[in-house]
Amino acid sequence: MHLDANLGSGMPCGVNALCSDGSNKMGSAPCPSHFLSYSLYDLNCFGRENFNYILSSIFHHIRMATNNTNNAVHDAPLEKDFEQGYHLDSNHDPDAALQRIRTTGSLSISPELFEKIYLSPQNKVAGDLRKTFGNPTPLCLVGFLLSLSPLSCILMGWRGAGNSGASDIGAYFFFGGLLMIIGAVGEWILGNTFPFVVFGSFGAFWLTFAATLDPQYGSISNFVVANKYESGLDNPQFYASFAFFLLWMGFLCLVYLVCALRTNLVFVAIFTTLVPAFGCLAGAYWNISGGHAEKAPKLLQVAGALTFITDILGWYIFFAILLASLDFPFQLPVGDLSHIIKGASEKAKAKEEYSA
Repeated sequence: MHLDANLGSGMPCGVNALCSDGSNKMGSAPCPSHFLSYSLYDLNCFGRENFNYILSSIFHHIRMATNNTNNAVHDAPLEKDFEQGYHLDSNHDPDAALQRIRTTGSLSISPELFEKIYLSPQNKVAGDLRKTFGNPTPLCLVGFLLSLSPLSCILMGWRGAGNSGASDIGAYFFFGGLLMIIGAVGEWILGNTFPFVVFGSFGAFWLTFAATLDPQYGSISNFVVANKYESGLDNPQFYASFAFFLLWMGFLCLVYLVCALRTNLVFVAIFTTLVPAFGCLAGAYWNISGGHAEKAPKLLQVAGALTFITDILGWYIFFAILLASLDFPFQLPVGDLSHIIKGASEKAKAKEEYSA
């Protein structure tokens, strides 16, 4: 390997370029592989002027190689770079797109994959936080599922379980409350508004439910009436009052159900089951307060069955997100709806393009 002609042509005419192997090349630069093997004799024969020329040639090539490497690293697209032109558009099949995306690769994720792993339509936010931080959505889901799944079994009375799930207060505090709140903050940092609101509100729900069951907070003991109700659970007012909280949680899930129509079918099905589940829970409490306690167990079992369906759907989408995050060779479909129900901005843009 020799220096290029432009550098070689800079040698003074008639100068002997001596290598330590005894070769003699008139008017040309010595072999670069021998640059570091000159003896003192060679350097003395070669002359200070030519030696300086060799050093400048070496540094020139080093600078060129360094600049090319820096440019290549700087210009390389990042995995989640939505601003670059390495985007998998809607013409690609979602399953095929998943096979092409690597967690350490250089392609941006498609709108379908974005919706799948973040449970929200793709949106652009300032900064590069999504390229830096991990996805908090699975963390929120695992907190929700490890609180609701046992409660569903308890409500259905499996294996003799009962007492409204008071045995799992710790799970409600730390899995349902702590993990979901932490995950919700992560969604907020990444600019995912809908998942942030959903997971944050459910984290607060689990904290509220745990505090209601925890005697230290006095939620039940406040309904004790001397010489009438030795326990707050004996007072119909407690059930009638707490039922309103469950009713409005059902209404909140109805709002989420409408908004989820722009995400995927599995997420929609989750809220579809939660709405009647909260209705059954509120109905059970009102039946107890109204003197029809015999109807409450049936309503609690129905609520448990509905939330058990929620659990199955939740575990499915949790598994699907983890598979997509790890780029598994097989993927689970979630029924993307973001390309079916177009956003207002997309419709406005299409209208402008059509008018033009």
